[in-house]
Amino acid sequence: MKEVIISADGDSKVYLVPDAVANNLREYCIEFCDKWMRTSPNAEKYRMNGGYCFNEEDFIEYLNEYIFPEQKSRLVKNLGWTDLGKDLPAEYQGYLYFNF
Repeated sequence: MKEVIISADGDSKVYLVPDAVANNLREYCIEFCDKWMRTSPNAEKYRMNGGYCFNEEDFIEYLNEYIFPEQKSRLVKNLGWTDLGKDLPAEYQGYLYFNF
């Protein structure tokens, strides 16, 4: 398990995720918000008025329920607003970051 930072145009949050996710963060995030959102019946609750409504917590739920149920991801720390990763605290600079 590794720490990454994820946001959805709001606070940047540090999550502990499986190594496979951390090593391929962009790919897992794009799979979630592009392919899974469009095709999975389990994503119906996120479809609204021809678009999608979700945040980073929904991505973590997706990982925990459908992709890595045996390796639960969890919130480590809310860093607050970091200007989409531009103003990360020094100890988090260099972390993988994804904004939905």
